[in-house]
Amino acid sequence: MKYSEAKPGRIFVIRLENGDILHTCIEKFAREHNITAAALLAVGGADKNSKLVCGPITQKNGKIKPLETVLKDIHEINGTGTLFPNAAGKPVLHMHLGCGRKKDTITGCVRPGVKVWQIMEIVLWELTGCTAVRRLEQATGLELMQPE
Repeated sequence: MKYSEAKPGRIFVIRLENGDILHTCIEKFAREHNITAAALLAVGGADKNSKLVCGPITQKNGKIKPLETVLKDIHEINGTGTLFPNAAGKPVLHMHLGCGRKKDTITGCVRPGVKVWQIMEIVLWELTGCTAVRRLEQATGLELMQPE
């Protein structure tokens, strides 16, 4: 186990609107408000043709290849995530959504592009004094959070 201590900072309530791309908007918001680390909750709707990472394949070289899934229709969503800077200092969102339609549910990571249907409500808790950063791990080929 590795860890980093943080303290609560500002809290933002954000409304994303129809057609917004979730991770793009949150990362832009973080840059504009000088947020380097945060925890987030999301509720709302994901539009058809939104993309999620829904599982990996470990390749023979040990690198992880993400499996993308496209939502074929509008889904209700509920999500949680974190935001930490990458090695270049750019805030990067890591959020997973549970997406449901009728009796079907799919869960995945928002990185490939989740488009908002109507609205999505985000609560962002800024974490201050946090030294965690996302760094590339050679073994997996992924940028993973490293508490420092």
